[in-house]
Amino acid sequence: MVPLRKRHLPGNPQRETDRAIHCTDRRPPGLHPLADNLPNGDRLGHATVHNREKNRDPVDPHEAAGNAILWTGRRDIALLSHKYQDAQEKLNRVAEEAEKTGLKISMTKTEVMRVNNKQHAPIQLHQENIKEVDKFVYLGSIVSKDGGTDEDIRSRINKARHAFRTLRSVWSSSALAQHNKIRIFNSNVKSVLLYGSETWRTTKTNTQKLQTFINRCLRNILNIRWPEVISNQDLWERTRQAPIDQEIKKRKWGWIGHTLRKPSSNTTRQSLEWNPQGKRKVGRPRQTWRRSTDAEARAAGMTWAELRRTSQNRVRWRSVVAALCSYRSEED
Repeated sequence: MVPLRKRHLPGNPQRETDRAIHCTDRRPPGLHPLADNLPNGDRLGHATVHNREKNRDPVDPHEAAGNAILWTGRRDIALLSHKYQDAQEKLNRVAEEAEKTGLKISMTKTEVMRVNNKQHAPIQLHQENIKEVDKFVYLGSIVSKDGGTDEDIRSRINKARHAFRTLRSVWSSSALAQHNKIRIFNSNVKSVLLYGSETWRTTKTNTQKLQTFINRCLRNILNIRWPEVISNQDLWERTRQAPIDQEIKKRKWGWIGHTLRKPSSNTTRQSLEWNPQGKRKVGRPRQTWRRSTDAEARAAGMTWAELRRTSQNRVRWRSVVAALCSYRSEED
């Protein structure tokens, strides 16, 4: 909702606005829009303020300043702070900047989530207390106090199941070849299932849930019914599918390479390489996205410095991704 300092390019305002929100390198100090799951999920900080407001008065592109963004609809912003005072100040600044461009923050759609914080003073906007939650949806993914991967995977499975059922006439059609049905499954169902999977903190349990759903869908497409039996390996070979854990890992490392190629001032890259400070609780550290990613890199004999250098060459990076995906890291 804040006028980020990114020049609008004509042709696709929706795409350019989204790109500016996540990739702008000229933002007001302290206003830091974040991705869904932070790389190191031990501490999300004091509060994440979630704002969703539909803009009913888009800025006229002919009247907008040369470095302004053409806002065409609802935008989500997540603010992160370690201290209560910083969270309140950031929200006030966003509200002030939004009002300058004719935008308004919706009180009913703005939420606060606290993580590992004993401060209970309410965050306020226009002298009203903002609702506090244990989780929220940001850009289609669920963020919760423990990261949100488990909740997000359950949500993704439900959405993909609905997409699969919507196309039941396609799966039962005798006019379509099997390979065409699989292509439709990959584009219309699996893409829904794996949305945002690049930042999932995968475990054996939630990976098995994803694989079970996919196997059930594939058997339905191939019309394999009891008592007919087929092994999972044969099923994947007939449908040219890779195990879901390998596919998620490939997507993740592809996204990492894309992010590492961005300039160091880029918000997305800063979030990827960010190392939050703080005390760790007693006991075995909880498995996080960053720890599992580090383990995969070590298993392939690579450091982050080597990964940064290699990512600049797309051809070499594809080879690295193939090598990384051939190793299985220890999961919880």
